[in-house]
Amino acid sequence: MKQTITMTDNRNGESYEFDIFDATRGPSVVDISTFYAKTGMFTFDNGYTSTASCRSEITFIDGDKGELRYRGMLIDDLAQNHSYLEVCYLLLNGELPTNDQLVEFDLELRHRSFIHEELKNIFKSFPTGAHPMATLSSATAALSTFFYSHLNIKDENEYQEMARRIIAKMPTIAAYAYRHSIGAAFVPPDIGRSFSENFLFMLRAYPYGKLHIDPTGERTIKPIEVKALDTIFSLHADHEQNASTSTVRSVASTGAHPYVAISAGISALWGRAHGGANESVIAQLEMIGDVKNVDAFIARVKDPNDDFKLMGFGHRVYKNFDPRAKILKGLQDQLKDQLGLDSNLMKIAQRIEEIALNDEYFIKRKLYPNIDFYSGVILTALGIPKTMFTPIFVIGRTVGWITQWIEFKKDKTTKIARPRQLYLGK
Repeated sequence: MKQTITMTDNRNGESYEFDIFDATRGPSVVDISTFYAKTGMFTFDNGYTSTASCRSEITFIDGDKGELRYRGMLIDDLAQNHSYLEVCYLLLNGELPTNDQLVEFDLELRHRSFIHEELKNIFKSFPTGAHPMATLSSATAALSTFFYSHLNIKDENEYQEMARRIIAKMPTIAAYAYRHSIGAAFVPPDIGRSFSENFLFMLRAYPYGKLHIDPTGERTIKPIEVKALDTIFSLHADHEQNASTSTVRSVASTGAHPYVAISAGISALWGRAHGGANESVIAQLEMIGDVKNVDAFIARVKDPNDDFKLMGFGHRVYKNFDPRAKILKGLQDQLKDQLGLDSNLMKIAQRIEEIALNDEYFIKRKLYPNIDFYSGVILTALGIPKTMFTPIFVIGRTVGWITQWIEFKKDKTTKIARPRQLYLGK
């Protein structure tokens, strides 16, 4: 039976009927695509807090329960029991890979991780010291001039080839962006290393592939570090219709090249209200400076006359503990034990967390630690500089963006994104 909702204009008593569509998970939606035609009015939804912009089968979030699923699978299971490449395969194909499929996928990404030699000139055109996110966005857009400059994607094989290419190259581009920012020579990918280890290798190695050896004789890339980074990539892989993903879909709606759409997503992610938040968390912890100063800053948060805000707390969607934050909290404890970490920043963060989880002010407002609060601390513990926090987010999110792009292009009902406005000018 068809389900509908009736809206009445109390100014004139006229009523209008609109269809209701049920979701497999989450709230139903009202189809208001004919609202203007029927009523002569637009709807107003500042920030799209109550608007579904698309149909999707990729990612589901229940903010009240603190639940995140990729293709129906809970993030807890994926992060703890599956690698990032398995997560990538799941997002792209709708199911986890078999062992043979995973080996094939892994090998292809390793061999596609190299970038065109002429693309390196893009990096050289930026001044030393340029933020890696600016270089990363520009180099990603430039990829469109090297690969698929005239796209005519027709079938699943072409979608997969295009997706695998960008997923494989993003860590290399990010590592090169960082090394250029500090004036260091580029280190090419090592196909003998896994996806996450290879990124750390390109970030840390000296030219010609030599890794620093610490006084104990061990390599500087430890298995727990690879596991930690791999988990962070998985947790960032997709997150429904957030600002950067919506940007990718909006640019896709114009028919632009997919790598250009992803470049736009990278730029959107850079904002401190979005992917740049973990960089801001560390900057704030550094500003607090010492555990003994935490109480004074918490008092400032509670002061209605002070505009100071605690970074890394609260979330637009989650009104419960961010499930990704829970996983990272456990990972942080592992790193502390296995690497012997007990840094000053970690102590400050743990004190803030202790207060926030037990203080009525935070509990009442549902201000739980989010993924940015823990990821910044963990990345700092791994010796990764602040300027690379958001590029690491980009590496993890690339698979989500390209999967969302593919889903958008396959949907024959989509139109160019064109919101309307409430005009208040002269």
